[in-house]
Amino acid sequence: MSMLKLFRAWAGALLLSLAVSSTASAAAERDPREPDTYSPDEIVKAGADFFGVTTAAMGKAVERVFAKYGRPNAYITGSEGSGAVVVGLRYGEGSLYMKGQGAPETVFWQGPSVGFDFGANASKAFTLIYNLPNPEAIYNRFGGVEGSAYFIAGIGVNYQQNGRIILAPMRTGVGLRGAANIGYLSYSKERNWIPF
Repeated sequence: MSMLKLFRAWAGALLLSLAVSSTASAAAERDPREPDTYSPDEIVKAGADFFGVTTAAMGKAVERVFAKYGRPNAYITGSEGSGAVVVGLRYGEGSLYMKGQGAPETVFWQGPSVGFDFGANASKAFTLIYNLPNPEAIYNRFGGVEGSAYFIAGIGVNYQQNGRIILAPMRTGVGLRGAANIGYLSYSKERNWIPF
């Protein structure tokens, strides 16, 4: 093979790889107006209405999550109760809203935790969901570290993950609990009293 043919083959391969890589990176960068995700305004309004707080307070709570993960394509609103003496349990029930899916689906969650954890609380939970391919994909276990929670405007936020799907539960409620624990939540279509 002559040097000219070799150079043409190399140049063609280089141009092809640049085209593929620029297409992939363009696909990875989401258009902020993408119709299958919720805008910050939609989430702030839904969360403020659900928690009964001002849109300014809710805006502060979601700002950090949006800065980290962008626009969610689903969310859950619900209530939960939890308690712990070293080993803890959490149970909840809510509605799953997915952009473009119509009526919400009822979802339950339950899970154990272990760590430096004492007390009990009842909370309202508003969970942002990222990369959910369809409503059925929520029915799985999502691990998280409660001690990573931060509080903004009285709303606590932490993260859970299973593969590409990321959950950012935001909670506000009543009770007394000091917690630094690890555990998981299992989401299901029906109430499971055994959380494992």
